[in-house]
Amino acid sequence: MNGGKGCSRPKVVSIVHAEWSTTGRIGRTLGEMGYEEVRCCPSAGDRLPEDLRDIAGAVIFGGPMSANDDDKLDFIAAELRWIERVLEAGTPFFGVCLGAQMLARCLGASVKPHDDGWHEIGFMEVLPTSAGKPVLRDLRHVYQWHGEGFDLPSGCELLATSACEHFPNQMFRANGNVYGVQFHPECTIEMICSWMKEGSEELDYPGAQQPAEQYARARQYDHLVDDWLPGFLDLWLG
Repeated sequence: MNGGKGCSRPKVVSIVHAEWSTTGRIGRTLGEMGYEEVRCCPSAGDRLPEDLRDIAGAVIFGGPMSANDDDKLDFIAAELRWIERVLEAGTPFFGVCLGAQMLARCLGASVKPHDDGWHEIGFMEVLPTSAGKPVLRDLRHVYQWHGEGFDLPSGCELLATSACEHFPNQMFRANGNVYGVQFHPECTIEMICSWMKEGSEELDYPGAQQPAEQYARARQYDHLVDDWLPGFLDLWLG
């Protein structure tokens, strides 16, 4: 396990985008691995950490806003600047959905909706590239909730693509400890139920799985994400 830069319990900063947001399976797994999760919600007025010296890693989670909203949401602009500082410091960074899209923007790639309004909502199949097979291992079905995607930044390594053609870039690595994923490995079954209730109008979007199918796939695939995540987090932070 990571030594945490001299701390007896290394800290991982988790950036969320609503006061009620939970970091789900990722937060739980980090605690089980011995890390202290420091939760931060800039949209609610929390200040982003300025001193990165005692931080073992940083995660930016998803949200309904766009990575392109820095012209109208001050906290998105602040997070984009903060990501650049994290990368410059060499701190391990993990972007989840919106977090991956913001990472892609910081690295010079574009983020945009699908031309035909397609969304990925529900459990979708991802396919590892040759470079991604040691990272994804047996994980093939992951939970998604997004309507925008990102281009692969120049110089980055594509680790996973989609089994459908709408959002081909699903996971990438910028260097040994900087990762972005389009999907949501933090989502537990309880979170999925909550998201379907809160975002029920989005279940009419093209590409969205209906609740019965989401429940069935969650029961089928949820344990596979549980099995995969500790090894990935150890790879990322280790």
